[in-house]
Formats: sequence, structure tokens, C-alpha cells
Amino acid sequence: MNSKPDHGQWALQLSGGGGRAAYQIGVLKAIANFYPRNHGLPFPILCGTSAGAINATTLACYAGAFHKGVRKLEWIWRNFTSSKVYHAQLWPLGRYLLHQVLHRKDPQQPPSLLNNAPLQTLLEQVLPLEKIDRHIDAGRLKALTVAASSYHHPCCVNFFQGQPNLAPWQRFRRRGVAASIGIHHLMASAAIPLVFPSVAIDGEHYGDGAVHQLSPLSAPIHLGADRIFIINLESPGNPAPQHNPPNSGLITGHLLDAVFSDALNSDLERIARINASLALIPPERRVMQPLKTVETMTIKPSKNLDAIALRHYGSLPRGVRSLLKVIGVDDQSESSLLSYLMFEAGYCQELIELGFNDANDKQRQLKLFFDLDDHGPSSRARSASST
Repeated sequence: MNSKPDHGQWALQLSGGGGRAAYQIGVLKAIANFYPRNHGLPFPILCGTSAGAINATTLACYAGAFHKGVRKLEWIWRNFTSSKVYHAQLWPLGRYLLHQVLHRKDPQQPPSLLNNAPLQTLLEQVLPLEKIDRHIDAGRLKALTVAASSYHHPCCVNFFQGQPNLAPWQRFRRRGVAASIGIHHLMASAAIPLVFPSVAIDGEHYGDGAVHQLSPLSAPIHLGADRIFIINLESPGNPAPQHNPPNSGLITGHLLDAVFSDALNSDLERIARINASLALIPPERRVMQPLKTVETMTIKPSKNLDAIALRHYGSLPRGVRSLLKVIGVDDQSESSLLSYLMFEAGYCQELIELGFNDANDKQRQLKLFFDLDDHGPSSRARSASST
């Protein structure tokens, strides 16, 4: 028998991408406009990686008021500067790099190109993490999960905070661990390897959650999701032919593109194949299968984020520009590294507008996915086997 879908099984998946994550705010802003001002989260399962983990956690803090959470995120991102994420001025930047060289053998000094202590200060100021448990107890939020990569036991660890009936899980190179999400989890999830320092949690050092994230959609599925909305930060591009060997900046950008996008795209293909296979099994026999149909929808940028970042190159602090030039990234660079490290307000605002416009261009598909009509949530029913 068909019935109204269980909104408690809907998930939001926010991928990582440094400054690119401003795009997610625009998409969320467009979706928020579909709902009344006092509406709660339309997706009670929140999953994030890297910068996406910070955005997901902010939404969790305001789970009772979706509009308010999106407005908070938009205010933060529209007023961003690189100096709020890492030490970007020439003298502090040079002093940190010198300290790294002098203490390169000190086990208490994780190696990194940049010092992201300002990000920790910002998160401590703007995130009321104590509200997360209140929203869980009130039934407004089912679960929040933050992905980080363990360097000691190479795997993706999904730290989750949620309803008491949720159980930890263990699979190949990925596991779910119950935790009370703190700033240290977010700093670990966003610690891009070699760019930002690793973070110690319970005796293990962790870095960016995308590094070992072989199956990004595993976490929402383990938490019960049967419908997942994904904001992917993969940028479309038209790479020019390379006649010279790639420099350090080009290689680093290439690696970041692979880390943040390849596993997610592979997971989406895997889900599509499973859904197609399950559709061939008669409904009465599906109860014998350990798999279930999972509906997904993905939005990703329609414009080249690297080209947008390049237009804002001059807004970067001089210290950052000097450092990037050392590895071959300048105002003529083809490296995508710039689009990850750019946190200046003009760039972030342009990405927010792009996300907003991209989502509005898919308004009809979004309303169908979220069971909405022109007057808000609809009563349209879906069968459990919809794909």
C-alpha cells in the first residue's frame, strides 16, 4: 500500500571542497524558499565532509528553523575572508612556515602549508553545538554525521550524533562511531592533507574526510536514509592541452579534484546499478534482499569554479599570492587549487549566486524530489520502490 513518505528517512549529503562550499549555500537558499518561514529541516539526516561538514553542522544547530540556519550560513560565507580561515598575511604566514621547517621532526607539530587556527576561532564563535542534542530529543533531527580520515588506521570514520537507536557500523575502510560532535571533529574533517594540520581525536590523528571516503553515501544509508539529496562541488571544465610537465600547483589541484569528486561519482553509479537490479525483482521477493532502493538527486555547479576563482585572484592577501606563486599558481594558472583555497567575499558571493540560480533552474525537479507543490509540501504519495 502506498503512503506518504517518511521524511525521517531523507538525507542531505554535502561534499567537501574548501571555498567551493559557498556554492552549497546558494542551493540551500533556493530550497528554503519552497518552505514556510517557520519550517524545520526537510532532511533530518545531515551528512558532511570537509567544508560540507561545517555547513551540515550549522544546519543541525538550527534544525528547528531551516530558513534561520540557511541565513546564518549565508551571512558567514558572504562575509568571509581567507584570514578568517587561515593566517594569510605575509609575516604570520612566513613565521608559521619557518616554524614548520625548524620543528619538522617534532611529532607534536603536524606538517602543513597553512595554519587554520582562525577557522577554529570562528567556529567556536558562531556554532551553538549544544543545540544539536535538543533538536535530536525534540525529533527535529535524526542524525548528524561528520566524516574524517584516520591516518593511524587508514579508513574513513563517520562520527555521528543522533537518536539513541542508531548503531555504529564497520565496513571495509569505513566505520561509524557515535560521538558528541565538537569543533575538533569539524577541524579534522576539513584538514586538507598537507594544506592544513591534522587533528588528534582520542589518540588518533585525522585529516580531511574525503581522503579515505571510498563510499561517501554509505553513512546516510547506514543511518536509515532512503532518499538522499547531494550537493556536489565538482566543477565543469574545459582543460587546455598540456605541452609542458605539470607544476606542483597543477598536480595538487588535480589530486584535490580526484579526492573530492571521484568516490562520490562512483557511489552514485553504484546506487543506480543497485536500483536497476532491484527493479527487476518482484516486490514480494524483495524482503529476502539485504539491499534497498535509494533515491538520489544531485546538483553541481554549471560553471567552471576555477575560472571564477581566477577572476578573484587579486583579492587574495599578498602573503597567500606569494606562497602560491612558489608552487606555480598565479593569475594565469590552470590549477584548481585556487578554487579550494579562495575564501574571499567576492568569490564566495558569486558562488552563492551560482548555486541559487542552478537550483532555481531545476526548480521543477527539486519540487518533485521533495514532494512539494506550489503551496508547500504536497500529499503526493510515492511507493517504497520509486527510483
